[in-house]
Amino acid sequence: MPAVSLPERSEPLFSSSPSAANHALVLFVLGGPGAGKGTQCANLVRDYGFKHLSAGDLLREEQDRPGSEFGDLIRDYIKNGQIVPQEVTIQLLENAMKSSVDKENKRKFLIDGFPRKMDQALKFEEIVCRSSFTLFFDCPEDTMQQRLLKRGETSGRADDNAESIKKRFKTFVDTSMPVVNMFEEQGRVVKIDATKSPEEVYKSVQEKIEARGVKSD
Repeated sequence: MPAVSLPERSEPLFSSSPSAANHALVLFVLGGPGAGKGTQCANLVRDYGFKHLSAGDLLREEQDRPGSEFGDLIRDYIKNGQIVPQEVTIQLLENAMKSSVDKENKRKFLIDGFPRKMDQALKFEEIVCRSSFTLFFDCPEDTMQQRLLKRGETSGRADDNAESIKKRFKTFVDTSMPVVNMFEEQGRVVKIDATKSPEEVYKSVQEKIEARGVKSD
């Protein structure tokens, strides 16, 4: 397996200050499986001009990319239900952000399903960009389970079953909630009640992010 190391930097690659030449606006998007993150990210891309970066999608694309040095490593971790080493995920996110800035001049990013662990959060903010805040879609386990089992009837996804859902929810509570709690203590969490209809949830998202200074395109 290739050794993966991240660059050493005295400051992040992108600045979170809007006046800086290398500025970027980063919002982390977190919530348990089935909380509705994907639906709301699509709305925000449409109305606010964000670039949506899904950590899971980037990893899946990389594992299938011909000649990828990380493909086998990613495949082994995903197959065994383990979290891919943070160095790989952070490098893929950084590459995607640089590409978006260089090719499309897009500097507003929704980073979905990341950070999943505390060390990922700290390392990303240290070397890539400090996030402005985290959008946290708060939803009880029984509601998410109902949604995912319904999705599983048609999605064909192997992990949309009761046993997998329980494991995924436990992983989220054990590893991702400490990240949400840390950012909340810093005043950098926008909590959304995700039990309502998608339309009601989005209305709440819009009100709360605009109160934080995010403008529509």
